[in-house]
Amino acid sequence: MNTDQHFIDIAITEAQAAFDKNEVPIGAIIVQNNAVIAKAHNLKESLKDTTAHAELLAIKAAQSVLNDWRLTDCTMYTTLEPCPMCAGAILHARIARMVYCAPDLKWGAAHTKVNLFEKNLFNHTTKIDFIPHETAKALLQQFFKKLRTP
Repeated sequence: MNTDQHFIDIAITEAQAAFDKNEVPIGAIIVQNNAVIAKAHNLKESLKDTTAHAELLAIKAAQSVLNDWRLTDCTMYTTLEPCPMCAGAILHARIARMVYCAPDLKWGAAHTKVNLFEKNLFNHTTKIDFIPHETAKALLQQFFKKLRTP
């Protein structure tokens, strides 16, 4: 079994949970030693909180589980390329690796608009892997199509 694919599927389940709540369907999980220690999905509309992105909520949950702000031996799986705010949090949390499944053409901060993960840009780097996944992309397209349909 492909370990990355297994964890991506869990992140997509989180994205579906966001979709079901009329939130932008983004899911994120954090894995340590091949075990999921935190799961989250967007709750920006539900909580009326600009910072309630899946990635930030997952980071907070993982830090609570580990009782440490450093997530140095963790991998984050997220269904959409992180925005600058989330990219900054990933770097500050010292996450070792981040995998994303769909590019964000408007806010992407891992490759699309800007790359905050470039080596030597900050005092910490996070390894980035883009593993395209049609379901992650399709959920986002379906959500925005539904949003724009009268």
